[in-house]
Amino acid sequence: MGGRLHQRLELWEEITEHGYRGGYGAVRDYLRPLQTTPRPPDVRSPSVRTVSGWLLTRPDALREDDRLRLKAALANCPEMEALAGHIRSFARMLTQREGEQIVEWIAAVRADDLPSMRTFTSGLERDLAAVTAGLSTPWNSGVVKGHVNRIKMLKRQMFGRAGFALLRKRVLLAP
Repeated sequence: MGGRLHQRLELWEEITEHGYRGGYGAVRDYLRPLQTTPRPPDVRSPSVRTVSGWLLTRPDALREDDRLRLKAALANCPEMEALAGHIRSFARMLTQREGEQIVEWIAAVRADDLPSMRTFTSGLERDLAAVTAGLSTPWNSGVVKGHVNRIKMLKRQMFGRAGFALLRKRVLLAP
């Protein structure tokens, strides 16, 4: 950059000696579009939210450019590479109902000593039997939780307007 400034000043001094009466700024502005030095493209590093989204998305569902950027991010951070592997193996356990592998998975995560996973694995270990059953059996309480959520929404909508009798009617008569 300093060399280019020096060249522009030299040119301005030279043409001033030949009778040019304009200022340096006019010469600089005239030469700016003629600049041939390529500028590096503005490449921002991806945000934490973006990388998290990439890690939590199935690799085959990612767009090609996102897959390449994720690959570059993983190449620069071995801890993130290990984290990505653990996320994928947990997702496989979840979708394939392989709950019996949870103990080995927790041991592998602990072996890699990833601070971001310590709390998660501790929570899994607190109720290991329930986690194993949740990852192994096809049954879940999703429908019941959906109904509870709907009832809470109705209650919030009616807050301060009516008593329990109307809430009961809305819950029982709603489709």
